Amino acid sequence: MSTPLERCHLVDLPKISDPRGNLTFIEGGRHIPFDIQRVYYLYDVPGGSERGGHAHKGLHQLIVAMSGSFDVILDDGTAKRRFHLNRSYYGLYVCPMIWRELDNFSSGSVCMVLASNRYDEDDYYRDYDQFLAAALPAPRSQP
Repeated sequence: MSTPLERCHLVDLPKISDPRGNLTFIEGGRHIPFDIQRVYYLYDVPGGSERGGHAHKGLHQLIVAMSGSFDVILDDGTAKRRFHLNRSYYGLYVCPMIWRELDNFSSGSVCMVLASNRYDEDDYYRDYDQFLAAALPAPRSQP
């Protein structure tokens, strides 16, 4: 059985090359395992700043570096993994119950996120200890 972190992975998106410029597209249910309900993007992130710092209870996401680069650190409560995103034809699929942090933004970077649901504050874990309590099974007491 795979862990939540093992289900998160890079997605190689279609890239149509043309002398006039490249084109990449993303289709929900085909390239990513969810229908797209919301799109948002981060930009003008000051140098040294971090974003994220939360987990989602049920939301699926695809994170894409549309311009520039940044790092995404994923944490399932037992292991962490850092992904460096710097190409617009790769996306990082993030499943529910993964704590995420974004840092190391290059100047002029744009981070686009495709989400499986509309914004819902109740879907967030914003406190790491509360996330851990929900993500990790409680130890069983010995008889």
